[in-house]
Amino acid sequence: MELTVIAHKSITEVPCLHGFQTDLSSASDRCSPVKSQAFHLNCSVNCNFKTQSYLQWKGDHVSRRNALLLRCIGQERSVCIDRVNGEDQEWSSGRYAFGVEKKLREQMSSKKYSNSSNSSFDGSFVGNDEETNNEILQNLCSKGKLVNASRLIDVMARRNQIPYFPSCINLIRGLIKLESTERATRVLKIMVMSGGIPDIITYNMLVGGLCKKGLLKTAIELLDEMSLSGCPPDAITYNTILRCMFDHGGFDQAIGFWKDQLRKGCPAYLITYTVLIELVCKHCGTVQAMEVLEDMAIEGCYPDIVTYNSLVNYTCKQGKYEDTALIIYNLLSHGMGPNTVTYNTLLHSLCTHGYWDEVDEILLIMNMTSQPPTVVTYNILINGLCKYGLLDRAINFFDQMVSHNCLPDIITYNTLLAALCKEGMVDEALHLLHSLNDTRCSPGLITYNIVIDGLAKKGCMEKAMGLYGEMIERGFAPDDITHRTLFWGLFRLDLVEDALVILKEMNKRNQRIKNSAFRPDPLKHCKGCLFITAYVSDTRGNKFRVSPAG
Repeated sequence: MELTVIAHKSITEVPCLHGFQTDLSSASDRCSPVKSQAFHLNCSVNCNFKTQSYLQWKGDHVSRRNALLLRCIGQERSVCIDRVNGEDQEWSSGRYAFGVEKKLREQMSSKKYSNSSNSSFDGSFVGNDEETNNEILQNLCSKGKLVNASRLIDVMARRNQIPYFPSCINLIRGLIKLESTERATRVLKIMVMSGGIPDIITYNMLVGGLCKKGLLKTAIELLDEMSLSGCPPDAITYNTILRCMFDHGGFDQAIGFWKDQLRKGCPAYLITYTVLIELVCKHCGTVQAMEVLEDMAIEGCYPDIVTYNSLVNYTCKQGKYEDTALIIYNLLSHGMGPNTVTYNTLLHSLCTHGYWDEVDEILLIMNMTSQPPTVVTYNILINGLCKYGLLDRAINFFDQMVSHNCLPDIITYNTLLAALCKEGMVDEALHLLHSLNDTRCSPGLITYNIVIDGLAKKGCMEKAMGLYGEMIERGFAPDDITHRTLFWGLFRLDLVEDALVILKEMNKRNQRIKNSAFRPDPLKHCKGCLFITAYVSDTRGNKFRVSPAG
């Protein structure tokens, strides 16, 4: 049936009455009555102007069609359709708001989409051959339409079509990044069933994504399927699952899991074994870790010095030196001895806490064994002593390392220079800096910045400016730290003209300066009546002008 009402103004399409599609036109005041041969419709209208009008609608009957085209005026509140040549029928729309065109259209399109989107999407690919669908799959993946790509793979699986494996790999990794692990797992299984072999990176990403969501059981099932697919798990796979078990409190589960994997023929990955022992030590204590260490030896998994160093590092960071001693005792009982890394780890922790007597004992042991102190060892000692202000002992260690033919590196010199400048010993710092010219260790930008900063804080701006010129001659480009240090010292002594000279030299070298070089604090120390305002141009160089302070 099709009904038509002649309207005056805007047209609105709305759904109406048992699936009828309605085209409704609203006016502000009145409608034109039109006589009908078969139907007439009385329409009560409530307008914004609080007026009512009555419409007569005309329609031509069309058999077996549920469409109704209405054009009327105003907002409809009730509709009564009277049949002329037959029985009367009445529909009431209640409080149906026909005036909201946009909302109704959205509802209609949403309803249609929800009922037919899945079938229409799948149907668009069902008729394609394998090559065509693979081309579409690559296009979807390249455009980032991963959900549609995964649905296409489902369609191809139902039609016994083999998806392009590189596209599957990219799709799986993309879905994992979107945390859509369920879709990623389904695509991976389809790929494996189609004869594809995912690489270890893809597997590890999926295992990691599952563990991140707490889906440990699914991750273990995937691990068991990896060997069957032709890509056995590696150390990263096992490490990820073990860490997930410990994060969820499954300590005994993790230990039993690793034992089961070893009995199944899993390679005794040393790094995985080390991770397991370290996790046991962290969550269950050192004694439990030593017990697990002995149990694993029965399974053919033995620790090495890396395993012990990992435990020593953890216990030292926690300050649990009794546990550290227990670990070293266990190490010695297995016929191994500490190496330089072991000693350096101990020394670093002892220096951090200021246990200097124990430091001397460790050094004595090192000198008596085949593990003498290295440059790293001396750097640890010198840095720790300098932090505690024990500069004399630090210099003694420096002289000692030179006498033992252990050449200092730039880290050694920078550490000593910073300590000397902090103590105000700038002349000694300059002497040490110039002594670098006679060694194989050349000073760098950081070295010059350390000494310039010390000179500026001491008020020796003439020496600081001389060192500034020296570093430029040697090819070192001053950075923001250099300039900020110099400007701070110059402003502090009210040497504004010297600061302006630096700015002009920077302009000649086309060197940009940031506003951070002019900090507010140094300006408080200006005793003169001038201050420098710098204008920096990104494209045409730097412009400077001197303006009065007041």
